[in-house]
Amino acid sequence: MLRVTSSHKYRAWTLSPPTTTPLPLRRVLTMSIREIQTNPFDGQKPGTSGLRKRVKVFQQQNYTENFIQAIFDSIDAKGQTLVIGGDGRYFSPETVQTILKIGSANGVAKFIVGQDAILSTPAASNVIRKYKAYGGILLTASHNPGGPDKDFGIKYNVSNGGPAPENVTDKIYEKTKTISSYKIIEAPPVDLSKIGDTTYGPSAVSIIDSVADYVELLESIFDFALIKSFLSSHKDDFGVLFDGLHGVTGPYAKALFVKVLGLPESSIQNCVPLPDFGNGHPDPNLTYAHSLVEVVEKNNIVFGAASDGDGDRNMIYGKGAFVTPSDSVAIIAHWADVIPYFKKGGVKGLARSMPTSKAIDLVAKKKGFEYFEVPTGWKFFGNLMDAGRLSICGEESFGTGSDHIREKDGLWAVMAWLNILAAANKDSSKLIGINDLLLTHYKTYGRSFFSRYDYEEVPSSGAQALVDNLNAALTSKSLNNTTHTSASTGTSFTVAELYNFAYTDPIDKSVSKNQGQVIVFSDGSRVVFRLSGTGSQGATVRMYVERYVAPDAGEAELKRDTAEGLKGLIEVALELSKLKEFLGVDKPTVIT
Repeated sequence: MLRVTSSHKYRAWTLSPPTTTPLPLRRVLTMSIREIQTNPFDGQKPGTSGLRKRVKVFQQQNYTENFIQAIFDSIDAKGQTLVIGGDGRYFSPETVQTILKIGSANGVAKFIVGQDAILSTPAASNVIRKYKAYGGILLTASHNPGGPDKDFGIKYNVSNGGPAPENVTDKIYEKTKTISSYKIIEAPPVDLSKIGDTTYGPSAVSIIDSVADYVELLESIFDFALIKSFLSSHKDDFGVLFDGLHGVTGPYAKALFVKVLGLPESSIQNCVPLPDFGNGHPDPNLTYAHSLVEVVEKNNIVFGAASDGDGDRNMIYGKGAFVTPSDSVAIIAHWADVIPYFKKGGVKGLARSMPTSKAIDLVAKKKGFEYFEVPTGWKFFGNLMDAGRLSICGEESFGTGSDHIREKDGLWAVMAWLNILAAANKDSSKLIGINDLLLTHYKTYGRSFFSRYDYEEVPSSGAQALVDNLNAALTSKSLNNTTHTSASTGTSFTVAELYNFAYTDPIDKSVSKNQGQVIVFSDGSRVVFRLSGTGSQGATVRMYVERYVAPDAGEAELKRDTAEGLKGLIEVALELSKLKEFLGVDKPTVIT
């Protein structure tokens, strides 16, 4: 049972219209603000993308309220404007009402809320920036499954529209460990379905169209006239299919593909957002986006794409053509000058997360751009963008974006590819598709064969033992200069270096340590091991493998299947790390 430890009344007053005789103030609303006693919960530490747990964990009495109050105790939002939205997953509507009640009791002046509690993560970043909000609270677990027995998440974004930096998330975490009460107003739920403005206790609430501002943003970035002309003239030989995986991007995709570009409804599928994502896994990769892959292959579709639950990730996939996220961001960087946004403003710099392949580095070197290698987490890109040193960046986890907002942006990447393909085909007598762009790129820069193995929900003790073993080898240098041969391919790899990646931010000088163990081989190949913070329970271990082939290796080698190109290196990586032994598994959950 909840116990009220204190309470007071909020009274809002307004002046009646002027008359010849002064009238007294007229009371229009009386509302209670209560302070509820609570106790801390263990484990409310936000990761790189907020706090993620099972829905049932968030549904515990006071659990969600505690975390939301900890946010408000950490950010001083009194008198400020906050944005609220999310991917529409299960438990979102109730949590929006909780945020409104606690935020209002803590003095928030105005809330901007996406209609029906919907705002994709990129759209929310744009709204924060466009309306100069103090920050935003996003309800999402990104690409994780949704539903009553699945995942939920709460994430705080700061005024630049990007994820809260560590100094903010650390403060929130410290508050969760000592919280003893939270403030809340007594009020009926706000109708989130109706666009418009209303008063809510001491706060104002503005329900906005979830899609309009974002579509307007993309129209200012890309050459939609060129894209529309290309698609219209190639409607018989250039099929397009976007799969929303029943995530948040469905309404955005319908607006862009059907209304703006004039494509038929058949060019989009699974574009109705559902609280459980249609009982699917809204992660745009070859394993979980099979609904896209199957239709693309069956119907010989030239250009296919998918996005994730909250709209910040993407996959580009055409008939027989899968584009790795590492190659995708490199190709976008190479072709940036055909996109009006970059043609006008130029490219200030390029960047990638440390596990991402070095393909974009090669573009930066050839074009003379500054480039950066940062830890996993979009907030690290944000600092560089705010300082005017970064324009295009990406993560191997299917995240690509630019400085138009401060989050990765799935539909931005899809539109970038359509803009590039339209430009590439503008003066071509032969239809240029995805594979043609890839091969041309490899012949210019070489190819970085790349793959990621995910081992999800493995025992935390085994995952830690794996990391500890690698750190011990790092300290003793016992693996340095050792040679290991693949039993199946006969290929040998000699360890040149083993290190734990650390990053000193060139802007704020903050230091991020223990970002992943990296094994570098004498031929330039490398393997990275990381414990991921995006899961809701257990541990997730990710293994990344990369092998570079020079542009003069020959077309057959450059077009080689990724699995074949990496087979020997993967075998050596598993042997060196003793991964199967520590995790007690034979196969990864997902291979991308």
